[in-house]
Amino acid sequence: MSKIKIFSLGGLNENGKNMYVVKVDRDIFVFDAGLKYDNDLNLGIDYIIPNFDYLIKNKKNLKGIFLTHGHESNMGAVPDILEALPKVPIYGTKLTLEIVKNDLTVEQIAKANFKEIRPHVKLEFGKNSIFPISVTHSIPDAVCYVLYTVDGAIVYTGDFVFDSTMMGAYKTDIGKLAYVGKQGVLCLLCESMYAEKEGHTSPNNRVSGFIREVLVKNENRIIATVFPAHFYRIQEIFNEVSNTHRKVVIMGKTLQDTINRAVDEGYLTLDRSRVGTLSDLDNKDTVVLISDEKEKPFANLERIIKGYDKYIKIKDTDTIFITEPSYPGIEKRTAIIMDDIAMLGANAVSLSSKKHLLHHASREDLMLMINLMNPKYYFPVKGEYRNQYANAEIAEELGISKENIILKQNGDVLELVHGNNTNSTEHVDVDEILIDGKSQNDIGNLVLKDREMLGENGIVIISCTLDKQSKKILGGPEILTRGFIYVKESQDLLEETKRISKEVIEASIEDATKRVDYSRIKNDVRDILGKFFYNETGAKPMIITVIQEV
Repeated sequence: MSKIKIFSLGGLNENGKNMYVVKVDRDIFVFDAGLKYDNDLNLGIDYIIPNFDYLIKNKKNLKGIFLTHGHESNMGAVPDILEALPKVPIYGTKLTLEIVKNDLTVEQIAKANFKEIRPHVKLEFGKNSIFPISVTHSIPDAVCYVLYTVDGAIVYTGDFVFDSTMMGAYKTDIGKLAYVGKQGVLCLLCESMYAEKEGHTSPNNRVSGFIREVLVKNENRIIATVFPAHFYRIQEIFNEVSNTHRKVVIMGKTLQDTINRAVDEGYLTLDRSRVGTLSDLDNKDTVVLISDEKEKPFANLERIIKGYDKYIKIKDTDTIFITEPSYPGIEKRTAIIMDDIAMLGANAVSLSSKKHLLHHASREDLMLMINLMNPKYYFPVKGEYRNQYANAEIAEELGISKENIILKQNGDVLELVHGNNTNSTEHVDVDEILIDGKSQNDIGNLVLKDREMLGENGIVIISCTLDKQSKKILGGPEILTRGFIYVKESQDLLEETKRISKEVIEASIEDATKRVDYSRIKNDVRDILGKFFYNETGAKPMIITVIQEV
């Protein structure tokens, strides 16, 4: 018998940042390691990953990170984790690991401990084992994982749909899923994103007809955005373009490399003669594919709209085609993008989030998975809390007792001893790491507070020059402001600021025989001017004092 602990470092009550931990006695198995994009509340932050201090503290017992597929919400944190844990085993299918390597430096790839897996080939870890099973998602080589323990199987579905038209590397092995269910499933961790949507996701995940309509109705250039590594959508676009006289121009080295590698490995099928070059970019018969490279969604499209892209300039004859339906958290950004395109006079087309769905399990898909697995305990994961709750209601309808349905927040631990829930109140510390640009370090709340202050109230810089010997003021104080006041209409305020600054500095250097405490001067200037500005303007700008000696 074993003591099993199941909890999340990220992915509950949120979209993205998925990282689920199963600890069997001393052995630790981590399923997925994703990121989520910022919602613009954190100024300048590109993406957010789970704090993985727990993994660092327990690295001796860490058996590996097991990736379900190659989407950023499930594997985007791996490069940052490898900075701290360069030797942690990373398990994934061939395509998944290739996508991960695209985000790594040459040095990281050389150090990394990648373990390529194949669906339906068991991995042994002492008395425990892991069995990957093929599932259907918008990217080939997606798998769910079955962790076999002496007390029963723990199944993590990852992202999935049931769609009988999906073949080859997209196909779900329902037979294997049913076999696992017959053997007995102790706990099923199942995605929740579309738990509130009735019916099956399929066929609403297929949009070939809509793409065909866009190609036929728009005679001029089409600029199409695709989400990174959504191979199924890219294949649909190429299939429909092949029935026209158009060419496709793929923009961005990462997207080009990803598509070329997928074609070479047989994950995508396309006629290379239909792939154009930069010389075809301005042709009216061109379909331009653009994507984002580990940035906020639509970052590249925003650059084009604002005129910052050196290759693409939007013309009023263009059609901008957003080829993925919006998902929770991105609706506002999509609406702003569509509005900006309209103001440029171009045509904007997007998929309806009501008619078209991403490749995630809807209500009937979840019911089928539950019936196949027939778990003792059901643990809804992946999605906002309302999605998790809707997922729990589905399980209850299918006969799983309410006591055996586990609704948790990040860090809350489900403890199973001898296969039974102990109703533990244990909580693992969880947090977020905020990543800005290429920095691998957490930006932290203090930096965000500074950015918030600068954005809301601006900055005031006080500069003053002192004589090195006499400590007398030679120049200044000079006042420089940005984002605080309109200088031309605030000369009286600036003159008073100079007077106050000069008084504070002179009071601190009256005794020239002693060493001047510059830290004290800076603090005094900041405190006195801070009160003065608040009384006069109601604002609290950031105040920086610069004093130099000559």
